[in-house]
Amino acid sequence: MEWFADPGYWLGRLVFQRLLAVMYLVAFLAAARQFRALIGARGILPVPDFVARVPFRASPSVFQLHYSDRFFALWSWGGALLAAAVAAGAADAVPLWAAMLMWLALWAMYLSIVNVGQTWYSFGWESLLLETGMLAVFLGNAETAPPILVLFLLRWVLFRVEFGAGLIKMRGDRCWRDLTCLYYHHETQPMPGPLSWFFHHLPRPLHRVEVAANHVAQLALPVLLFTPQPIAGWAAFAMVVTQLWLVLSGNFAWLNWLTITLAMSAISPSWSRPSAPPPPSPLWFEIVVLVATAAVVLLSYRPARNLVSREQRMNTSYESLHLVNSYGAFGSITRVRREIVVEGTADEVTGPGTTWLAYEFHGKPGDVRRLPRQFAPYHLRLDWLMWFAALSPVYARAWFVPFVERLLENDRDTLRLLRTNPFPDTPPARVRARVFQYRFTTWRELRETGAWWHRREIRDFLPPLALSPLDRPRSRPSEPSR
Repeated sequence: MEWFADPGYWLGRLVFQRLLAVMYLVAFLAAARQFRALIGARGILPVPDFVARVPFRASPSVFQLHYSDRFFALWSWGGALLAAAVAAGAADAVPLWAAMLMWLALWAMYLSIVNVGQTWYSFGWESLLLETGMLAVFLGNAETAPPILVLFLLRWVLFRVEFGAGLIKMRGDRCWRDLTCLYYHHETQPMPGPLSWFFHHLPRPLHRVEVAANHVAQLALPVLLFTPQPIAGWAAFAMVVTQLWLVLSGNFAWLNWLTITLAMSAISPSWSRPSAPPPPSPLWFEIVVLVATAAVVLLSYRPARNLVSREQRMNTSYESLHLVNSYGAFGSITRVRREIVVEGTADEVTGPGTTWLAYEFHGKPGDVRRLPRQFAPYHLRLDWLMWFAALSPVYARAWFVPFVERLLENDRDTLRLLRTNPFPDTPPARVRARVFQYRFTTWRELRETGAWWHRREIRDFLPPLALSPLDRPRSRPSEPSR
């Protein structure tokens, strides 16, 4: 059927699929490298404990059927290898049905991880990767022209990502409406990047221009995605530019890169048509795409209703497969940056003369002289949760004390999540946590002190904690399995 596919989008599809496979690769690598400390059998929030209390239907995952650290590692590294193969073009070198199975396998494998990841996997970009990955199953490969229906479903995802974020801002913090939010945001965002200090010190009128441009990108451009070409393509390209600005100004895991990936599927330059038209799509493929489109339309009711609701919710999944979700970000902006500094001491009894040594994180600010690093699209899950914990202890209720207990043991897997361990030979006797207020230094302070941050202590977050004699050293039970 001529109406079913458009060869003019073959380049957009090619770029979209390659970038999406890279996003899967990054996600699987992050899972493989961090899971033992976070959700492993002896982790902070162990998967075996989770699946013992949550039924399969509520959180479908292969790890509901069997779990061991070795199996999780094989699963994650296997997903990374498959994603790397697809990024290299493997899905275009096999028959259409095999390519669809490759994309379906990536989706199912990552779904199994997200659905047992608990609070470590509670970010909106997890659902966004899964929803986008499911649509990629029906986008075809080099044997077929890109299905128009799937291309519009991808625009529907991009629309919800951008328009949802724009609405949540206009309904939320007043600073979005008076164009002052970026007076604070570059400094108080969850994980600043190496250029965030410089972005923060841009002139205030330029910050207001940034906010106004953000409103255009998130409230006006998404509507143009559903207009004819080349308008839709230019709107998508403008979104790419605004997302690259966000990439430069901070670390937001793969959220910005995945948004760029979605936007690439809407770009169809006039010179991009293939020299030879692809063969007609198989009838069975057209039927599958029609059924999938109908399912997405039905599942879109609640996310669409959420967009127009006064009680709009951000980053919400409405079913356990994460097929069609609601998105949004930064409905409110914190004006003051707070950071938790975790410290240990070798002293059994603490007092005014106790020497405390700080644990340093890879991405989270700590040492005031250390310029923030660029990690996105890689996701440092512990660092991100530390930012939330500094906002309120409620965010850390389930995991912070178990985290500290593992520092008291010098747990190897936990220490791998950190940049420095001040106790490489003998575990600390006690560990504490304090809350500091951080702010970027001024140009003058940077020249005089060499420090990128200035900080002052606010309060205790966790008093000095020690393991009981029965727990030192903690027994290491055999690894459970299911």
